[in-house]
Amino acid sequence: MQHVHELFERFRHLKVLVVGDVMIDRYLTGQVSRVSPEAPVPVVHFQKEENRLGGAANVALNIAAMGAIPLMVSVIGDDAYGDIFMDLLPAAGIDGSGMVRSRRRQTTVKTRVIAQGQHLLRIDREDTHDLDADETAEVLGRLSRLLRTERPDVLLFQDYNKGLLTETVIEEVIRMAREAGIPTTVDPKFHRFFAFRQTTLFKPNLKEVSDGLGRKVHPTLDELARASQQLRQRLDHQITLITLSEKGIFYDDGHDMGILPAHPRDIADVCGAGDTVISVATLALAAGLPLPQIALLANLAGGQVCERVGVVPVDAHRLAREFAQLVTRQ
Repeated sequence: MQHVHELFERFRHLKVLVVGDVMIDRYLTGQVSRVSPEAPVPVVHFQKEENRLGGAANVALNIAAMGAIPLMVSVIGDDAYGDIFMDLLPAAGIDGSGMVRSRRRQTTVKTRVIAQGQHLLRIDREDTHDLDADETAEVLGRLSRLLRTERPDVLLFQDYNKGLLTETVIEEVIRMAREAGIPTTVDPKFHRFFAFRQTTLFKPNLKEVSDGLGRKVHPTLDELARASQQLRQRLDHQITLITLSEKGIFYDDGHDMGILPAHPRDIADVCGAGDTVISVATLALAAGLPLPQIALLANLAGGQVCERVGVVPVDAHRLAREFAQLVTRQ
């Protein structure tokens, strides 16, 4: 347990620069007791509204929950929801100096209607077109300044295909990070899947790998090894982590490879699990853990947040206990 305590203390000294699409996760919660007479839909008696930081901002929340220091670069709208987003940052311990506000975009908001612990409906308010030249210049300027002044230990890309991570932004940020000697990690999405070349760690889920390679990849060691090799040939990255949902996680760095099964959980909601996996894997990488332990810690963290409804950050104390128990058995 002492080793684990020292590891989690090490996290507290790490700075993680998160670059990606941010959003507000908005929850409208109530109770359902009848069906509408106007249409065959439930009538929700509204009880409360809650706004949470989502997308890449949820990654930053997970970084903070692990005790590390999150820095964030992204674009939001110059609108009322953008104001709400910025107001949420201080209490979360996230510096908003890397945020760009644009009058040409709206802040992404995902509104979920929940009753009796079940999702009934989701409404998305968003723009997904690519950044224009002025927005790109401002994003890269803020990122360059943070690299210079804050000297982060690692840079994390969180892509939600909302237009921030264009090929120009991706290539330029990777170039700046490599020149600064900073490792990079990626949670990709389909649209720019193969744009993240020469990164340190690439973490898609199984469906994203299948979509990216244009064929069904089954969660067997042989098929995952073949898929990982194909990814490395195209991306020239160092480490592959592939999340396999209830099957666990696959890891491969060209030398060490394996599948770790999922820890038994009572699954309530898978929202935000990918954010947690990449957050914890990034911290474990920056802390110098060996690859099997990076995968183990990230796998545990992703499963943990699935036990709660909605997008929530990881519980670091509980994660440390679970990690210590499993490491002791090995």
